[in-house]
Amino acid sequence: MNRGVIVVLSDRPDRSKPLVDAINAVAECRVVGTDETWDRIGPFGGVVADITLSRPEAKSCLRRLASRPGRQRAPLIYLTRSESHAAFTEARNLGATICLSAHVEPRMVVGSLVREVWPEKSVADLVVTREIKRAGATMTNLLKSAETGPVDMKAVDGGIDPVLDAIHDGGLSRWLDEVWAYDDVTFQHCLLVSGTVAAFALSLGLSQADRQLLTRAALVHDVGKSRIPHAILNKPGRLDDDERAVMQTHAPIGHEILSASGGCDPITLAVTRHHHEMIDGSGYPDGLSAAAIADPVRLLTICDIYAALIERRPYKKPMPTRDALSILAAMDGKLEGGLVQAFGRAVESAP
Repeated sequence: MNRGVIVVLSDRPDRSKPLVDAINAVAECRVVGTDETWDRIGPFGGVVADITLSRPEAKSCLRRLASRPGRQRAPLIYLTRSESHAAFTEARNLGATICLSAHVEPRMVVGSLVREVWPEKSVADLVVTREIKRAGATMTNLLKSAETGPVDMKAVDGGIDPVLDAIHDGGLSRWLDEVWAYDDVTFQHCLLVSGTVAAFALSLGLSQADRQLLTRAALVHDVGKSRIPHAILNKPGRLDDDERAVMQTHAPIGHEILSASGGCDPITLAVTRHHHEMIDGSGYPDGLSAAAIADPVRLLTICDIYAALIERRPYKKPMPTRDALSILAAMDGKLEGGLVQAFGRAVESAP
């Protein structure tokens, strides 16, 4: 049984769309009709039947489902449009695990589905896992494309809402726990930064448009690392001077990649080139200082440093939140103090 796939059995796909959208937030969802034979569909974790049971073809379909040979029985939630005892009894006799009114909110159906298929998880857990996979696919394609050529910024935009939705619905802690499971250093770091930026922007009360823009910049800010040798990226320990010089080229390289790709906004370009600049002028690649560093860059730089401190490596556990925040606070003069304080409050209060 593949618990990652849920089947919606519907005789009115248009009517079932809100339900399908709600299920898609927690799992892959396939929609089938009452002509489904169930012998070629592949494994699935559960079925939600949004059908009119008085129709003979609907009953026949459920009987075929119940008689699948040699398969573990998956939970079946039946949505009934009749409140009669007879309707519930008939649905139970046809294999329904749970009967719910077809008029309940889709989120209520999803809640029941999660309890049946994933009793050890919450809806929020599944939302975060699902959205990280979506954002992760965007990151994988981005880094692969950038190794040898331009990137598709429209494809990058497909990773923005998954990050924002996961942080809004599941919180930063769940996001971090899931992202830490990934071994690729750049992949993990970019997703840590993206989730942290989304959480910080949400806590600041920024508009949806601004949160999307900052998350976009966070997703691509280290794209230049796609052209840095893996031996340097994955080195377990301090870089020597020559290696550090190579590593520091990732910011201008990333800026060049995005500029050549087209379709990139000025803020994302600035963040990509300048996220290692410091207010006191000690950063790189351009030695900017004070007012020359834009506010979005200042915000993302704080999140970038924090993410680097809490990364999980095979040889290093994530630094505790309190210790990482103390290091940021000690960088007064390099980072904007007011933003660092606001960031600390955001992280410590984040679910």
